[in-house]
Formats: sequence, C-alpha cells, structure tokens
Amino acid sequence: MSTRALRLTLVPILALTLLGLSTGAAAARTEAAPEPARPAGSSIGYDISYPQCGGEYPKNAAFAIVGVNGGLVHKPNPCLGADGDGDSQLAWAGKEAGLYMNTGNPGPELSSYWPIGQTSPRVCSADDPDTVDCAYDYGWNAAADAYRTALAAYVSLGWADAGAERTPVANVWWLDVETANSWRDDPVLNVAALQGMVDYLESMDVAGVGFYS
Repeated sequence: MSTRALRLTLVPILALTLLGLSTGAAAARTEAAPEPARPAGSSIGYDISYPQCGGEYPKNAAFAIVGVNGGLVHKPNPCLGADGDGDSQLAWAGKEAGLYMNTGNPGPELSSYWPIGQTSPRVCSADDPDTVDCAYDYGWNAAADAYRTALAAYVSLGWADAGAERTPVANVWWLDVETANSWRDDPVLNVAALQGMVDYLESMDVAGVGFYS
C-alpha cells in the first residue's frame, strides 16, 4: 500500500461491521500516551508502511495509521520499530497511532502457515483442513502474529518492557483487504478468516477494529 492522504476527522472509532462480521469497541487498558503535536485545524491524515521505508514521511499529519505487515500476512514491516537508522514508522506516528494489518486467505495448498491440526480456538482437522473453522484459525493466527510484531516494535522503541504481553496503548486496528492478496473463491471462507482476525484483536482489548481497502 502506498502513502494515502486520508481526509477524515478521527474520533474514537467505533468498530465497523462488514459482510456480517460482528465487532465491538473495547475500553483502553491503560492511560493513553500523549499524541505527537499535530497542527491546529489540520484534517489530513496518512497511512504509511513498508513502501515508504527509507523515504521521507509526511509532515503535519492530523493523524497517522501505520502498516504492521510488509504487504503479506506473517511478513513484518521492516521499518515499523527501531532499526538503528532512525527510520521507525511507529516513532513517526506516535504511541497512539492507528495500526493496520494485511489480510488474506490462501488456503491449505498455498500457505505454510495453515493451521492443520490446530484445536483452538477452533478445530482444524488434518483429515479435512479446508473448512470454515480452519479459515477462522488462520485469521486468528495471522492477527496474533501481527499483534506480536506491533508489540515487538513498541519494545524496540522503549515504549514497552521486554516480556510485555500487550502494547502500552489500546490502539485502533484496521484490517486492510486487498484484492491483490490471496483469497478463496468461496466468500464464506474469506469472511471466516476475517472474523478470526477481528476476534483475536478484540480478545486483546484493542480500542476498535475496522476495515479499509
């Protein structure tokens, strides 16, 4: 995803509903850290991610959303946290930045991360690994991986202690649904994968979950 100017008024975001997916906003776990100073009256926000690594980040953003993944599920954005070169996108965005993760549902034949034999939160039988429950587990695992990536970035910046299990701020998370990523022909399986992602993030008491594309 390239840098996008988002002309929005960002208020505490209530969870969205898409394709019958149920979502809910949860209360922040800790007192929110202060946002970086934003220009008074500015209404333009930006999202950035791995395509902007090494480049100049937008200035005077009213708000910021940062990609946790490097374009694919289970692939981290190399510029999310501290990398020794001062190129951290999370540092640019601030502790309370919105975060987004890439989504997809490649199925058992294409993904080495497919949850064959997993029994929780749902059962993905090795005898029948191409089911709604398996797709749900895949989505759950993908969101867990993205959350761990975000947490590691907070730790790298000294904003969370090593060994922390949750980010210090209950960020708003967005699920980025791109047609260029891997999806199944059956939309029911795709919805199940997205539902697993939503449910995992909500289990971590994030501030809200939304979708964009």
